Amino acid sequence: MAYLEIVITAFFGILSGIITGLVPGIHVNLVSVLVVTFSPLLLDYVSPFSLGVYIISLALTHTFLDAIPSIYLGAPDEAQALAALPGHRLLIQGLGHNAVLCTVIGSLGCVILGVLLFPLFISTMSWLQPLVAESIGYLLIIMMIFMIWRERKKWLFALVAFLLSGVLGLLVFSIPSVEQPLFPLLSGLFGISLLITGLSENIRIPLQKTAEPLQLSRRNMMKTVSAASGVGYIAAFLPGFGSSQAAIVATNAVGDVGDEGFLTLIGGINTANMLISIATVYALDKARNGAIVAVQQLMTMITYSQLLQFIALALIVAGVSSLLTIYCSKLFASMIVKVSYPLLIRAIIIFITALTLYFDGFVGLLILVTATALGYLCSRWGIGKSHLLGCLILPVILYFTL
Repeated sequence: MAYLEIVITAFFGILSGIITGLVPGIHVNLVSVLVVTFSPLLLDYVSPFSLGVYIISLALTHTFLDAIPSIYLGAPDEAQALAALPGHRLLIQGLGHNAVLCTVIGSLGCVILGVLLFPLFISTMSWLQPLVAESIGYLLIIMMIFMIWRERKKWLFALVAFLLSGVLGLLVFSIPSVEQPLFPLLSGLFGISLLITGLSENIRIPLQKTAEPLQLSRRNMMKTVSAASGVGYIAAFLPGFGSSQAAIVATNAVGDVGDEGFLTLIGGINTANMLISIATVYALDKARNGAIVAVQQLMTMITYSQLLQFIALALIVAGVSSLLTIYCSKLFASMIVKVSYPLLIRAIIIFITALTLYFDGFVGLLILVTATALGYLCSRWGIGKSHLLGCLILPVILYFTL
């Protein structure tokens, strides 16, 4: 009966992950909070471990499917913010499905490698955490200086974009009344600004070639999966250091791997971070993301036996989620060419605006408009949008250096 209960909760976790992954604005943390809120009622029917199974299944499934709205709709969450632009470039070439496949390869590869390295992760976390925490802020400064300098003649524009987005991030995160600060911030910087650019340039989505072979070499795949696992490991136990900050570090570590290699990297980091967070709560008794915080609140303590079961669950969920993501991507690829792209863009902008107003009212709308203007300005300057991650990186730099 206990195993049947676990299978059922894992099944519903995967279903919930499909919804949170495909629908912009519905975050894993929101569902996790609801589970904790209603846990007194739910625990009359299922065990705390089963609720943990539900949340981990939900969170891992989400990390696979959240690439689809980012690539096909230009509506990224925090983990997929950097994937929006290369994903959109491939979509315009008729390779949107390949873009999603790259993120699946990264996610599945990081789960497999992460499970193999789990003993190493657990044994090194306790002594590595203080060492990394002392240097991560300065490492991010060096990385951003290098990225800005790579813009060559446009380095001043890149610096201005980084500082403006950084100040915007500091302001947004300092407003206590904003419940979903990342949604309007990232939707404006990386989503709506990209869609408006496409609308102004009269871009049309071509027929999507779902059978086109990937332009991803085995060497680049190994580099990106290894780098994603490494920085996902660091992000899993450092407060304030999330997937986007990890992506900046990993991007500079692997060098130029092309759009498909970059998407593999971004897809892998988010999944690696979520998986290794399970090791963090076991080894350090500390949770670094909302889903794992919820699991910790429900279970109080994770035993070694439960840890092994979570690892086995992660492998199963990753396999199922890979197939689901590929299937959903093919559906999106076939449907998106049947819809008027300008009409689709307007509908997405209205949808994101409506969600922003629902979550945070006029303040959220002001954040969305400001972020969109800054993102559009970055496009007009012709510089990489990665500099706009200053909205997340500058607060982290200040957190670790001041």
